[in-house]
Amino acid sequence: LGFDPVWFGVLIVLVVQIGLISPPVGMNLFVLNALLKDVGLRQIFRGVWLFVAALGVALVLVLEFQPLALWLPGLMR
Repeated sequence: LGFDPVWFGVLIVLVVQIGLISPPVGMNLFVLNALLKDVGLRQIFRGVWLFVAALGVALVLVLEFQPLALWLPGLMR
């Protein structure tokens, strides 16, 4: 199809991770809320945005520069 399957796998992992931590449906946030009884869900939602933004930047970088995603797997050859 014209793209590297390893790069596509890295891309899928990033997108799934963003989905798992982004409110309001982020499943990992509800797991964290169940583990930390003294921290409210609203506080968890507010605290996660920095990580969502960082993963978004990583996603854009991987989309624009494929060698970023292929460098480490390339060392294993």
